[in-house]
Amino acid sequence: LAGIDGNTKVSGGEIIKKDNKVTGVLIDNAMDLVYRVFPERDRKKEIKALLDAEKICFSLGLTTVDDAGLDKRTIDLIDSLQQKDLLKIRMYAMVSATEDNLDFYLKNGIIKTEMLNVRSFKVYADGALGSRGAALKEPYSDRHGHYGAMVTDPESLKKIATRIAESDFQMNTHAIGDSANAFLLKTYTEVLSGKSDRRWRMEHAQVISPADFEMYKLVIPSVQPTHATSDMYWAGERLGPERIKGAYAYKKLLKTNGIVALGTDFPVEQVNPMLTFYAAVSRKDLKGYPESGFQMEDALSREETLKGMTIWAAYANFEELEKGSIEKGKMSDFIILDRDIMQVEINSVPESKVLSTYVNGEKVF
Repeated sequence: LAGIDGNTKVSGGEIIKKDNKVTGVLIDNAMDLVYRVFPERDRKKEIKALLDAEKICFSLGLTTVDDAGLDKRTIDLIDSLQQKDLLKIRMYAMVSATEDNLDFYLKNGIIKTEMLNVRSFKVYADGALGSRGAALKEPYSDRHGHYGAMVTDPESLKKIATRIAESDFQMNTHAIGDSANAFLLKTYTEVLSGKSDRRWRMEHAQVISPADFEMYKLVIPSVQPTHATSDMYWAGERLGPERIKGAYAYKKLLKTNGIVALGTDFPVEQVNPMLTFYAAVSRKDLKGYPESGFQMEDALSREETLKGMTIWAAYANFEELEKGSIEKGKMSDFIILDRDIMQVEINSVPESKVLSTYVNGEKVF
């Protein structure tokens, strides 16, 4: 249906072939060829999907979800359901940075209700490390002459950043490889020169060259700790023994910036934020591997992790005055767990159960 064959060319992605025949495996921008022929969306199914997702989130103790890369139609649907009190979870919606979306939201401005905050754009710089799509400065250690790819060309990224810098919107860019991180860090620094409190974010901030960490003083690292424990089995093969030292470097990023915003990255990873907490502190998988933890010099303390999932995450959303801690004058969003995750054996944290979840003082689970 997508018309893909052995001669199809794509920029910013790859069509994997074997014996010169297409395999059906598409990387990064190549997936767009299939998305274009998807059937029309069904509104009733979309509403059911949102409500089903909300149940899962509440049962696992999430009260606000940052959703990255939404279109106007989905944002409008979320807003309408929240206004009718049908959808009770709070949302920080990052708008997909298409030309149409940029035109509309930059013209019409930030949308902010008690439930919905639309003040950021999600941009993609490169692909993922696992598929060798992340843009690296030097070739992949396990694929000769291959550097990965920028899924959005540098000129377009600079134009997008310049446009957003002239507004009150935040720019949150997916950057995995050290080349993508370096380019975006320099671009952010240039376009934000003279502007204060913009809180632009780098989503994932996964592989960083030693010389580039310093630029994270001005950019919030928004990272997902389970990526470290999902990728640790093969990341060293992709990067080699030296580059891996600058990968999943959450403690270095915290020391540089002063905060790290922590998330799950579901549905790529699991929804459960207790797995985020466990991975950040222990740097182990659920079987306790590796015994001494993966690159423990970049593990976070329990207090740093809790802040990264609450008050620092709220700060990264411009929401620290209304949520992120339990105190007078803030929204009464909180959860009750079956154990004290600050005290119990770290290995028991993934088994934590949410006894109840409250949003705005209302018990929603």
